Amino acid sequence: MNDQPRRSAAEGVSEILAAADLCVKCGLCLPHCPTYLETRDEGESPRGRIALIQGLLTGQLPRTRRGTAHLDRCLVCRACQVVCPAGVPYGRIIDGARAELQRQRPHGPLRRGLRWLAAEGFVRDPWWLRRAVRLLRGYRDSALARRIQAALGPLSPRLRRLTGFLPPLLPARAWATVYRAQGEPRGEVALFLGCVARELDRATLEASLRVLTRLGYTVYVPRGQVCCGAMHLHEGAEAEALARVARNIRAFEAFRALPIVVTASGCGATLAEYDRLSGLHSEWLQRARELARRVVDVNDFLAGVAWPKGLLPAALPIRVAVHEPCSLRNVLARPQGPYRLLERIPGLEVVPLPGNERCCGSAGAYMLTQPEMADRLRDTKLEAFSTTGARLLVTANIGCALHLAAGFTALGTPVEVVHPVILVDRQLGPSADHDAQPLVAPASTGP
Repeated sequence: MNDQPRRSAAEGVSEILAAADLCVKCGLCLPHCPTYLETRDEGESPRGRIALIQGLLTGQLPRTRRGTAHLDRCLVCRACQVVCPAGVPYGRIIDGARAELQRQRPHGPLRRGLRWLAAEGFVRDPWWLRRAVRLLRGYRDSALARRIQAALGPLSPRLRRLTGFLPPLLPARAWATVYRAQGEPRGEVALFLGCVARELDRATLEASLRVLTRLGYTVYVPRGQVCCGAMHLHEGAEAEALARVARNIRAFEAFRALPIVVTASGCGATLAEYDRLSGLHSEWLQRARELARRVVDVNDFLAGVAWPKGLLPAALPIRVAVHEPCSLRNVLARPQGPYRLLERIPGLEVVPLPGNERCCGSAGAYMLTQPEMADRLRDTKLEAFSTTGARLLVTANIGCALHLAAGFTALGTPVEVVHPVILVDRQLGPSADHDAQPLVAPASTGP
């Protein structure tokens, strides 16, 4: 078997163009595209971008900064793909085109630096990521920050924006390879940690471990698992993405029969489509397909399994609004998972965030590389939240949570943004084995 997951560039371009030819330019996607609705620019629409891709990849159009900017401003939210009557695989087209254009002519130094930070520097190694986050948080909170920012000139707003997304960090603990079920055993699962999530959303991962083990599930954390590759794919770094696909396939093959539980919907959407990646070598397709079919969002899993008698969350008589990430709504097509899970909490009034059909502007690295459009889309969400009367905002994706929380902070509005599992874990309260069982002493240094 070929040990390299990537196909040739020529094969990739042919597949992109064949998929693009499915688009009949009907325009039914236009009312569903966030960037088109914000700009009313045909170049910012799905059909406009597909036409641009066709022209660029066939050589009929020259590559210009203005043209590629339209492609860069795509959120890859996939709202257009959901409503397309022709079944155009827009996600594969835009990701594949970005990868091909990146091969032909890389971006300038500043853009490459931002992309490296977002898609490579922060996700290559958890040890490096944690220390980088601590360094950035220390810089943000230091008395010298203003002087340093003034000296940086044009880079200052970018750095200030980056540090503004960082949440408080939980104490670092190595991940165990297995977390034993409490009470009567009901099954086993494998847990995907992710990259950004394992450092910036450790609270959700630990809450998921506690709830899963209290429900009677033994949780395995495969060593060798890495970033899902989503940010690499969306930023045109196809080779780096496919290398991560191969590593994750190998890591989870040792747990072939178990569901793969994912806490971040963006990671779940990527893992669930490993077998649809345009650059994947045919010899890897079956292995990717086997992994993809096992992926399940943690909300769906917890809402769908039987709970032990007597395990009941405490009542919480408040209203919460649920934000539906694009990855959960448009790719996984499972937006009801968080609602079903939150129904477990007595007294909780759950309402959808108005405008859930539109992207919040997070979109992985997008909130760093396209700050103006990202903030315009986020402002709409914050305004929508203010009309709900809710006290908390709930979302199932770490990128969306960081983006929305930064928006509330900028407004001076004390609104907590939490994952549904964190809310359930809080209301379950501590168990008799809370300290010893859910978070056992690590059997290794972790993946």
